[in-house]
Amino acid sequence: MNILRIAFAGAAFVACAAGATLAQAAENLTIQLKDGPVVIELLSDVAPKHVERIKELATAGEYDNVAFHRVIDGFMAQTGDVEFGDMEDGYQPQRAGTGGSSKPNLPAEFSEVPFERGTVGMARSQDPNSANSQFFIMFAPGDFLNGQYTVVGKVIEGMENVDKIKRGDEAANGSVNDPDRMIKVTAGE
Repeated sequence: MNILRIAFAGAAFVACAAGATLAQAAENLTIQLKDGPVVIELLSDVAPKHVERIKELATAGEYDNVAFHRVIDGFMAQTGDVEFGDMEDGYQPQRAGTGGSSKPNLPAEFSEVPFERGTVGMARSQDPNSANSQFFIMFAPGDFLNGQYTVVGKVIEGMENVDKIKRGDEAANGSVNDPDRMIKVTAGE
């Protein structure tokens, strides 16, 4: 009887561990780039509203084919303008970076999580409560952003693919001609 209880307890533990792994996988975002995939661990405990928005847009296919419209060497790569950044719907370089989704802007969810290499943050205007769909991935630490932009995740695989994103023109604040794009973005993989 004790062996049966131990076996049952072991099976229950394995089932709980598998459930935790599945729940964790659901908090990942995978971006397929021209050079390979990038896996981002989403931090729903740090920025629940922003993470939910990103997952919602990814699940709806809104991020697919969207350009990296602003890429500054040694700083970051910005994307996520679902209004003007979709390559298949007529990419508009003069407007890329000025749009968002059809959803309302989100209130800031600033935290103590630092901006380091691989950190993913939400882009916004001067209004702290203006983040919508755009986000950026850090090439290098950016301490000056700490506590002023919402951190939503961290690259856990494929940073070498982020490093290969086409850089923009420094004189044009990182604006990119013929930009690289997010080919496919999925949540939970």
